[in-house]
Amino acid sequence: MIPMAASPVASLVQSVDWIAIAPPTIAAAVALVVLVADLFLPGAKKPLLGWIAAGGLALAVLSLLPLLDGDRSTFCLTGHPSVCSYVADPFTLVIQFLVLAAALLTALLSVDTIKEHDLPTGEYWFLLLSSAAGAALLPASRDLATLVIALEVASLPAFALVGLRRGDRLSSEAALKFFLSSVAATAVMLLGVSFLYAATGSLHLSRVAQTLTDLPDPRLATLASAGVALTLVGFAFKTAAVPFHFWVPDTYVGAPLPIAAYLSVVGKAVGFSGLILVTVRGFPTYADVWGPALAVIAALTMTVGNVAALRQNPDRAHSAVRLLAWSSVGQAGYLLVPIAAAGYLDDPARAIGATVAYALMYAAVNLGAFGVVALVARTRAANRVTDYRGLYGRRPLAAFALGFFLLNLAGLPPGIIGLFAKVTVFSAAVDAGLGWLAVVMAVNVVIALYYYLQWTAVLFRAEAPEERPAERLATGTAAPARARVPAALTTAITVAAVLGVALSGAPQAVLRFASGALL
Repeated sequence: MIPMAASPVASLVQSVDWIAIAPPTIAAAVALVVLVADLFLPGAKKPLLGWIAAGGLALAVLSLLPLLDGDRSTFCLTGHPSVCSYVADPFTLVIQFLVLAAALLTALLSVDTIKEHDLPTGEYWFLLLSSAAGAALLPASRDLATLVIALEVASLPAFALVGLRRGDRLSSEAALKFFLSSVAATAVMLLGVSFLYAATGSLHLSRVAQTLTDLPDPRLATLASAGVALTLVGFAFKTAAVPFHFWVPDTYVGAPLPIAAYLSVVGKAVGFSGLILVTVRGFPTYADVWGPALAVIAALTMTVGNVAALRQNPDRAHSAVRLLAWSSVGQAGYLLVPIAAAGYLDDPARAIGATVAYALMYAAVNLGAFGVVALVARTRAANRVTDYRGLYGRRPLAAFALGFFLLNLAGLPPGIIGLFAKVTVFSAAVDAGLGWLAVVMAVNVVIALYYYLQWTAVLFRAEAPEERPAERLATGTAAPARARVPAALTTAITVAAVLGVALSGAPQAVLRFASGALL
């Protein structure tokens, strides 16, 4: 009798593939280690926490290597091994590499920022690692509940990171605006998920997709349609797509610069990976709805972002960060194009490669650009675009690096990788028959050229006499010795530049990558 009674209980136990879940698990475990260590380390040794965090993120990146031999999955339904909540497939591994590597570069950018702005060390690293763990979990999630949890684990620490500069009005306002708008989007998304669960009776994306193909009751079909639309809203907010973009400029300006860089890359990766999973994996039956909707949103997003960046006053305080913020909105529009194209293709999974390829290029060069901005902000706190005039004379390597990053974002040589990434996105639109969207994209690329080239030109102009320190003008003395650049900041900028140069040296790899089906 005992074995018969025990067998149903045993069938409910799920096995856990610890190797598959290692990347987010390591990031989460190191976050706890940092939080506990902060209680015991004296103030003089607090910087050690930053290197522990960076080492943990590096270990999380290395933990991806054992997963390259094939797809792995875990947390599967008993009796249905193909229905799983966590899948480590090529799509998952690429996005996890992107977010963890970006978090590692953010950690390098943060080492000296924490000290200079007197930020709480333990809390900062705990929040950053927690957010990175959630971001690494999201691309592996294959049910709506895990997707929502991962999205919130990635987002909630980010709210605190934005507002971590105590006593700073801009930081507090940015955190509040980011929090309120994100909570509203999450509430709408949760309502959509509940509608989908009511209509399909499942949260797993594969079963949702299967059930949506043939809903017996027209009322359930209406409920499911509303659920699809509301679910997409939450992920559209995370991607900073229009009209859910209004939080971006003020949030980037108010946040510490490394966190603005983190949001511009990892925040977008989280939003786009979630958007890809729910559309291509969960709602393929509704491609005739989300495909056109995302195409219109892509066109609006790139246009609003680029036009707003074009109108930035270079003499305004924090105009450099605002320009990068609006630029990131425009770049989000380009990233949306292949996802919209997937709604028009017989094999939508193949279009996703173009978005992921573009995201990899964007992550490297945008983090590098923020790194140089952080370097300039050490001596020019206002961080205007005009403050970059004469940067070549003061720091020639930094000027060359920023120029290279901006040209990549513009898609001009020598930023070959930026050009080829835009070609893959453009090709995805043409292949899907979205000629009008390709035209809109081409127009926006031309608009973006103006402000990217304008900023690049400023780097190599001679510094105006009125912009030099007054004591140097009065005495006629030479410029004082330049302040030492922190090693961690130098390393972050160098790594980003090396990645950009390496990718530009093999642009055909981008085309091969983009043509592959990651899902």
